[in-house]
This record gives sequence, C-alpha cells and structure tokens, in this order.
Amino acid sequence: MTATNPRKWRPPADIMPLVAHNDLPTFQRLRSEGQPVLEYGRAKKQDIRELHIGLLNMMPDTALAATERQFLTLIGQSNQIAQFYIHPFSIDELKRAETAQKHVDQYYEPFDKLREDGLDGLIITGANVTRPNLAEEPFWDPLIEIIDWAVENVTSILCSCLATHAVLQFRHDQRRIGLKDKRWGVYSHRIVERAHPVVQGINTKFDVPHSRFNEISREQFESVGCHVLAESDEANVHMCISEDMFKFIFFQGHPEYDSISLLKEYKREVMLYANKLRHDFPPFPEHYFRPLEKAILDEYCDTLEDALNHGNPIPEFPEHLITQSLHNTWHDTGVAVVGNWLGMIYQVTHKDRRIPYMDNIDPTDPLGLKTR
Repeated sequence: MTATNPRKWRPPADIMPLVAHNDLPTFQRLRSEGQPVLEYGRAKKQDIRELHIGLLNMMPDTALAATERQFLTLIGQSNQIAQFYIHPFSIDELKRAETAQKHVDQYYEPFDKLREDGLDGLIITGANVTRPNLAEEPFWDPLIEIIDWAVENVTSILCSCLATHAVLQFRHDQRRIGLKDKRWGVYSHRIVERAHPVVQGINTKFDVPHSRFNEISREQFESVGCHVLAESDEANVHMCISEDMFKFIFFQGHPEYDSISLLKEYKREVMLYANKLRHDFPPFPEHYFRPLEKAILDEYCDTLEDALNHGNPIPEFPEHLITQSLHNTWHDTGVAVVGNWLGMIYQVTHKDRRIPYMDNIDPTDPLGLKTR
C-alpha cells in the first residue's frame, strides 16, 4: 500500500447493529440472545452509512435457518461503523420441503430484485451435493449466473466451503480433490500472510471447524494467483484471497458454526447408523469432544448396540448431557475476520450500491495492496 493512496484501509472502531428491515424470524431470535438489532424505523432516522450484504443460502432444509442465523450473528457482532441490511436469497432449483420453501417464499428476496437494487457485499454458503462433478448439480447454472453478476457489480464476495470449490472450478478450472476420509473436527490454524487487512488484529494461531469430503489444495489456489492467508497442518488451507487481494475471500472451514454444530452432525450420523443407513458407527469429530464427553458417547454406543441387537427402540441420544460442556474456540476469530472484511468493503464501496467501487478505486487493486 503506497503512502499516497487516499483510501488507505483502517479498521473502524465502533459497533452498529443489524437492521431488522423485514420480518425475518432470525432477527427476533438474535434479540432474545442479547444481540443488538435495530428497528427499521429507528435506522432510517439515523444519519449513518448503510451496507447491504446479500446472503445466498443454498443449505438444505435442516440447516437453512441455522446457517442464516450463524452468518447474521457473525455480521451483527462485527465491529463496524455501519447499519447492516442483510438480504437472504436462495436458488429456485434447490427443491425444498413445504416448511422450508414457505420460509424462503416469505422471508427471502428474489435475485432479480437484488440484481436491480445492488449489493455492497455477498456471502455464498455451502450446499449439499450428490455428484462428483459440481457442474452436474441443479444449483450450478443459477449459481454461475449469480457469480458472474457479482464479479462485475459487487465489491467483494465471501465464499464458504462448497461455494469456494464451485468458484475455483467455474472460474479457474480447478476441481476439488476427494479426500480418503472425511475432514471432520476442529483444527488449529496459523496465519501465513500477516500483512493482509482481513487478518489484521486476529490471533496468529486459531481454531476452525471443518466438515467436508473434498478440498482445494494450496498448489491449486496458488496456480491461479490466489494468496493463502491461513492453513493447518492437519486440515490444510482454510482461508485464501483472490489475485486482486479483495474480490473473493475463500473459506474451506466453517467459522460460522455454533458450538453444537458438529455435535448435531455427529448425532445425525449416529441416527443414520441406528436406522441402517450407514454400515459403521461414526468416528468422533477430531479435537472436538473432551474425554468426559467421549465417555458419555461411548456408553451410548454400547446402549444403542444392545438395543439394536435385541430389537428394542432406539434410545434417546444424550445430547442434553453434552451440549453445555462443549467449548467454542473459533467464534471470536470468525467475527474478527468478517468484521475486517466488512470494514474493507466500507472503505472502498460506492454509496450507490449498484456500483462496486468509489470513483478513485482501481478495480484490479482495490485496497492498494499490490502497489506496496
């Protein structure tokens, strides 16, 4: 970054809440958890800059509302001088059950409206996949249309896990690599490029949950000009940034996860085994459960096996014995990274959200980092 850059990035200092600009139930849930959420009427009376962030939620029905809440929490707890208007939307080609579809129809916005109104930033979640080639998934064509539009019209795009893999395949012909075993657990990571503002002020070592069967390798990222920002000896690359240092932020892990997210996934796999939908009892997510929690679950495994062998009903999963003792060692870092990302958007985005950058910003180097 040169000394003459008039838009030198500096982290904002004060917190402003999410704005409840529609009836999305997540706003009330966050209020009940003590998170500040500003009523729309009050927000319009304040002379404070707005940032409009799209949330393309492609998660399956069982995770739709939770993922929505998790990303809104990361945004709402970030340390920024702005009012955040979150615009959730999805893809029509993702078939949903009646309850989930009703939620989307009632609270989510059409992409055509967002394309007309514009966005300052965009978050793209993961999705369930059923085919090795992502291009064969029903969401592929509409997702590519959204990404194409966002590249030209949105200041920055944050991609989570499957979305990262889709962008690397679509824009760079880099296909994800299948893993021998599922990468599942909480892993220690380190910052490898400390100068980038998206990692400014966070610990140089931190944890991130992962839950995936595939990955993009460091070599693949670097072959297309991306810069690796954080990686793990066990889980490999977690966070990367595009060649221009800002347009795309790539995650392969899940900093948005709740403390109980991996427990919920583990319970789901146990129930699949109990109902003969998987052949083996699932392993524990790595570095997640402590010895006491493992002992409780091992005892449940024995009880379940006994019930199955004798044709008895499936015993209740001991979730209530574990939930309160689980530690969250990643949330603060996730909030800080998302806060830094929003702060960078705030510094360079145009006041007209249909235009990605201010007039004096170089779109090939929007943060002035490549000229340092």
